[in-house]
Amino acid sequence: MSPRKAAALRDGLDGPSLREHMIAAAERLIARRGTVGLTVRDIAREAQVADGVLYNHFEGKEELLALALHAHVRSVERELGELPARAGEGTVAENLRACVAYGLALHAAFLPAFAGLLPQPEVLARFDALPNPLGDGRGLRTLLADYLRAEQDLGRLAPDADPEAAATLLVGVCHELVLPRLLTGSGPIRAEAPAGLVDALVATLMNGLAPPRSS
Repeated sequence: MSPRKAAALRDGLDGPSLREHMIAAAERLIARRGTVGLTVRDIAREAQVADGVLYNHFEGKEELLALALHAHVRSVERELGELPARAGEGTVAENLRACVAYGLALHAAFLPAFAGLLPQPEVLARFDALPNPLGDGRGLRTLLADYLRAEQDLGRLAPDADPEAAATLLVGVCHELVLPRLLTGSGPIRAEAPAGLVDALVATLMNGLAPPRSS
């Protein structure tokens, strides 16, 4: 600790409170500038504490970044609100289109923060060991599958349809539209799909791929 007492400590933060304060500071930096080049000193300055304080409350930078990244994803979800689909309301096709738009917005907002951590696999491993940050620990795919299962129970989807498989396809298209641009730097990250793609995807899910049965 430097001779100058850290501002956060002067304000009475210590123990678990200081730990949460530092996670919040790191989360703000991630939201503002991403994770590329983010250092312990950057986080300490944002939190107004001495550099060495981090090591009194975390196993290391990797643990702090994983927790801050987790908090960042949760914040993105809170800003976007809940999954825009309720079983029995609207049409299933309309709800699925809204879910794809929601998933794209979600992934476009939080995935860029992960790109800066690709050279830091320990941070990603620590993040993966935490509860899923989306859907109160359930994750987006499970939220979608539960919605589809509820529609199935209402008779608005075929009884032999597979909600888990359909949910995986919906989440997969969000990854497909965001990750390539993110990883290759081929263009800005946008929460949008090419014209007609979402309609075609939803129509394929609703109608299936098999040819019509002959009478």
